[in-house]
Amino acid sequence: MRYMMFIMGSEHHRDQTPPQPLMDAMDTFVKDGFKSGILVDTAGLQPTSKGTRIRSRKGKLTTTDGPFTETKEVIGGYAIVEVKTHEQAIDLATQFMELHRVHWPEFDCVGEVRPIEAFDAPQ
Repeated sequence: MRYMMFIMGSEHHRDQTPPQPLMDAMDTFVKDGFKSGILVDTAGLQPTSKGTRIRSRKGKLTTTDGPFTETKEVIGGYAIVEVKTHEQAIDLATQFMELHRVHWPEFDCVGEVRPIEAFDAPQ
């Protein structure tokens, strides 16, 4: 089963360079994930100043360029994993969050884990 994992935090952390020990630990974590086949894809996201929102409200679409100053937490990165159980997905996300807790305790963040719904494309 595939899961999407997000890490969210305040965008003001973009002005700070993550500690090198965190970057080293994440590098090992990511390489091990790809090597084992559990990690399907992962990346950090650029700041909201480079993003665009397209909103559907009351039957109309509106487009807003970033930054999105009203947002308290933004998605800073994601991972897609392929695991056998929900517990495995939670364990991986917990390990990833633990790297942040240990190596960058000043970075207040939230991790989220959600199953991906299968989509059968028409033939």
